[in-house]
Amino acid sequence: MYPKPFSRYLSRIKILLLISSLLVIAWLVTGLSWRLYELRDNDSNRGAPISGVDKFGGQFSRIVYLDQGWSAADSLWFYTATQGSNLLPYSFFLVLEQSGSSALFRADENIDRYGYLPQRQTSSNPNGLPAGMVRDEYQGKAYMGFTCAACHTTQINYQGTGIRIDGGPAYSDMETFMIDLAEALYATLKNPEKLERFVANVLQQGHYNHADDIQADLKQYAQRIKTYTIVNNPRDIQRPLTRYGYARLDAFGRIYNRVLEHLMSAQQMRELLAGLLSPEELTQVMTDMEPVLNSSDRDHIVERTQTYLTRKQSIQLRNKIYNPADAPVSYPFLWDVPQHDYIQWNGRVDNSGLGPMARNAGQLIGVFGTLDWQEKDGFTLSSVLGGQGFGSKHIDFQSSIDIRNLRRVENHLRKLKSPQWPEHILPKIDTLRMTRGAELFLRYCSACHSEIDRAAPDRRVVAKMIDVSLVETDSKMAANTIEFTGYSGILRNQYVSVGTGNILLQQQAPVVALLTAATRNVVTTPDSDKWFARRWIERSFDFTYTFFDNEVQPSLKNGYYTPDTTVQPFASAMAYKARPLNGIWATAPYLHNGSVPTLYDLLLPKKKLDDPVEEEYRPDEFMVGSREFDPDKVGFKSAGYDGFLFRTSIWGNHNSGHEYASGRTPLPDGTLLPALTKEQRLDLLEYLKSL
Repeated sequence: MYPKPFSRYLSRIKILLLISSLLVIAWLVTGLSWRLYELRDNDSNRGAPISGVDKFGGQFSRIVYLDQGWSAADSLWFYTATQGSNLLPYSFFLVLEQSGSSALFRADENIDRYGYLPQRQTSSNPNGLPAGMVRDEYQGKAYMGFTCAACHTTQINYQGTGIRIDGGPAYSDMETFMIDLAEALYATLKNPEKLERFVANVLQQGHYNHADDIQADLKQYAQRIKTYTIVNNPRDIQRPLTRYGYARLDAFGRIYNRVLEHLMSAQQMRELLAGLLSPEELTQVMTDMEPVLNSSDRDHIVERTQTYLTRKQSIQLRNKIYNPADAPVSYPFLWDVPQHDYIQWNGRVDNSGLGPMARNAGQLIGVFGTLDWQEKDGFTLSSVLGGQGFGSKHIDFQSSIDIRNLRRVENHLRKLKSPQWPEHILPKIDTLRMTRGAELFLRYCSACHSEIDRAAPDRRVVAKMIDVSLVETDSKMAANTIEFTGYSGILRNQYVSVGTGNILLQQQAPVVALLTAATRNVVTTPDSDKWFARRWIERSFDFTYTFFDNEVQPSLKNGYYTPDTTVQPFASAMAYKARPLNGIWATAPYLHNGSVPTLYDLLLPKKKLDDPVEEEYRPDEFMVGSREFDPDKVGFKSAGYDGFLFRTSIWGNHNSGHEYASGRTPLPDGTLLPALTKEQRLDLLEYLKSL
């Protein structure tokens, strides 16, 4: 027999060992459970419609998929894996009517009008939502949200065959989609017959029990989505309106603005209102808003403020808080993304270590993750890990963002390969031209665009950064990254590391630094709707798995660019990334801002005032929207239909620069090569098809 004190000590050891063992088992189960998602939908046609007619009259009688390394189940999981996007209540999206008719907003014909891809009902998509739109849940409520597939899946039509490209740049018009969605919600509020049908149909879905609750949420989401469409519009007469059209989005600009919205503090809101209202108006508004500004539940503070302001005052407040999201860029293609060292068109995001978690969290901020960011007393493990220190207050960065599934998506993309030119559908490649084109590629393109084996499991992609002053393409996207500032709000007086050192976030700070701080804290904040041990076990596993499984290690940027310094900590962002061109044939339109419709046009010069009229030049205006493929020029049909008119005269849409094949842009080392003849352009084009 042991002495009683020792027996008690031994019992405690046993209890601790038992608890430790349970935690280890839970951690292992958490790690193994990620494989469970493999048991999923495997519809042989991947949910694609059997046939159809698109918005501009293009027809297809079948849809095919190319060999990109994904099975049918892989594609369908990518389309429907929830990520924490909460655009509006799910039942609302199912039954919402279009603003001008009783037809459903989600009807295939309407969805196709915005360039999204209709899908049939399958086991993982029982309501037949478009590719990349899903039913998501947050705090017990169901929402319609987006997945990566909405922006990174495309379809090419050729002679009656639709070719689906997984990971390809979407051909969608999100800007118009959101504007029309807001109009449909407001039309429902204003039209008694629409409202009656809407309430009755929502009640049938079983997510609401009372009509009053439905109408309250309808007003809230109509206001929220309308506000979203307003805050991203430019308002400076020196910056002409840059409409996006199809195939483009200013994702960074919109992410920045969502961050600024949810970082707003009560104190800064008071200061801003004092600067735009008269003393009498301020007194009245502050009296009305006092419960909101003093509430501990102060998320969506900007949205709540709108109800107390006139339209003019709301516009004035918008102009003080937000930056214009007026630098739309093409949706990047996703193959080889996990193998890149730096991500985004201007290489702003380091892809090593835990970088993919923060990058994908930022993406979800942009596509309507719910952001319940609040200032609270004391500190927590999450706030310390997020870099907030041990102060008397901390920011709780609770959100709907599903870090687990975002990690799974990143892992899933490793299997994705670039599509090869399908000679069984498109015209066969001319091998003689291709051979001559390979030599031209070596001279004109290989200095920036390296070649990789699309199927090699150990492939790596080193981004070659080219300064805007050297490549001479449109500068707005890069300039916005560096120049945009915003109110730091609840992050004020915190420090954020930006590579060259720490930046103190003063009252106004670079938005790129605010985004860095926000995403870092989002990924260190585990899910609040799970019990304490489980949420920390899962998040610790996600950290560990991502860190050790990510084979991309920190490395110096490659190329010709201005390095970051302590004086200019974001200088390297004034450059654009040249990446390998495998699969480039399936990614029209071209250049980072989609300002050139075809690969053939990209090999032409931009017309200058004194250029002879009889020569070939890049089109200064062209149509976007048709999915009909032009295999001769390699791109989508860009004339002869009433699509979106792309005007290249606007800053943000410029189609100049990258004129190496025209003998106008020197290579980064200063070498100016002679302009290609038309036959040489066709040779090089044939080689580009083969990549």
